[in-house]
Formats: sequence, C-alpha cells, structure tokens
Amino acid sequence: YQMVGMNRALDSGIETVFLMAEAQHQAIASKLVKEIARLGGDVSRFVTPAVKEALGGQMPSQAKDQ
Repeated sequence: YQMVGMNRALDSGIETVFLMAEAQHQAIASKLVKEIARLGGDVSRFVTPAVKEALGGQMPSQAKDQ
C-alpha cells in the first residue's frame, strides 16, 4: 500500500495493481512471527524448525503467564 501512495505522489496517472500470492509463497515480517511466538501462538508454518526452537527459548509466552 505504500507503493500506491508513492506512485500517486510521483505521477497521479500511475495505476498500481497487486496480485496476491498463495499464503505459502508470501513473506511474513519477522516482527509478526516474534509477536505470534510471544503470545504463545504456533509459528511452525512460518519458520523452519530451527527458528521455531530458537524462538521458543527466547520468547516466553505471556499467554502462559495469564
């Protein structure tokens, strides 16, 4: 959506079209993965097993504390 705003600022005649990829091919920001892990959610579909293990050791869940 930032691209739409920038394109319009550069030239109001530019039309921007987005084509969404299937979920398994989309990128996800690391801060979103960290937030999911912090809240006790399952991040296994977003990261490799090694990353999931590392997040589990560094990101204590607030959900478990409540």
